[in-house]
Amino acid sequence: MGFVGLASTLLLASVVAVCSAGSDAPRGVPVGFVFDPKATCEPPCRHGGVCTRNNTCFCSKGYEGETCQYANCYPKCKNGGTCLRPGKCRCPAGYGGRYCHKVTCDGGCWNGGECTAVNGVAKCICPSSWMGSKCQEAICPQGCRNGGVCVAPGICSCPEGWLGGACHTAVCGQSCLNGGKCISPNKCRCRPPFSGPRCEERKKSH
Repeated sequence: MGFVGLASTLLLASVVAVCSAGSDAPRGVPVGFVFDPKATCEPPCRHGGVCTRNNTCFCSKGYEGETCQYANCYPKCKNGGTCLRPGKCRCPAGYGGRYCHKVTCDGGCWNGGECTAVNGVAKCICPSSWMGSKCQEAICPQGCRNGGVCVAPGICSCPEGWLGGACHTAVCGQSCLNGGKCISPNKCRCRPPFSGPRCEERKKSH
């Protein structure tokens, strides 16, 4: 076998003997770690922490504090979030994402609106043709008259009897005669000397 081979076999046997020997040390504690197997910790170490000396805990990864009572998030929770467990933050209203780094608007922003923080409060910033807390209300710069409702940017939905971009044009089922003008649904304004529902009657002069 030779001297080198014999030395290697003896070294391997001694390592196996050391590793297989009974030990009170917890698994995973590195060699050279200061550890008292009779140590007691009151209150006890939490979240898998190991009591290494009296009232001294060695915390498992992701926890910190005297008794390993605090979870540790890395990166830290942002925008006032609190660490619930390693890598998991509880976020305040208006923020989301794993580390509370994303601004979130309740219900989202519609019609191309962008959610952003304004003075620490989540808010939808709307495109120029929309408004409202979620950018849900269209803007009609011309306005919608006579009971019309703005349903899309610049577009009014008009009630029956009205037409036009601002619901400003009255509709008369039968046209007004003799230069009369339709001023409201089915109502004509007549030019003298005419009168009647359609301005069809000529006033007689005395």
